[in-house]
Amino acid sequence: MSESFGDARRREKWVARTPPAGTLLCSLDDIAAPGAKGFTFGSGTDLFDMFVVRTHDKVFAYVNACPHAFTPLETFTDRFLTRTKDQILCTTHGALFNLDDGFCTSGPCAGKNLVPLAIEITEGQIRLTAQPPVTR
Repeated sequence: MSESFGDARRREKWVARTPPAGTLLCSLDDIAAPGAKGFTFGSGTDLFDMFVVRTHDKVFAYVNACPHAFTPLETFTDRFLTRTKDQILCTTHGALFNLDDGFCTSGPCAGKNLVPLAIEITEGQIRLTAQPPVTR
């Protein structure tokens, strides 16, 4: 499913509000394996909400917004995963996403993706890196 113009504009706005490269998010040890942790920066119209997912051996980051309703994915703090911790869950409408690529496998946004964010782990610390250009 291709991205609509409105989806592309939202993606551009989110990426534009991403904190600068080098911003420390947390220690890798602060996230269970598997597990997830949310982060919020700014406020009001400058609010930026994101989360990091850790599998047993990899870490991924996404904007905290469902591509269906553009609402935050979690209802309770840091509860982004299913009970079995094998998929990301949007608690608004039950959409399910792959941990490693943010692809929606079921729900009202099936075929769409979460907005990925670039991160790196250096000396056990998770930091944002420069974001890739937005593609359409």
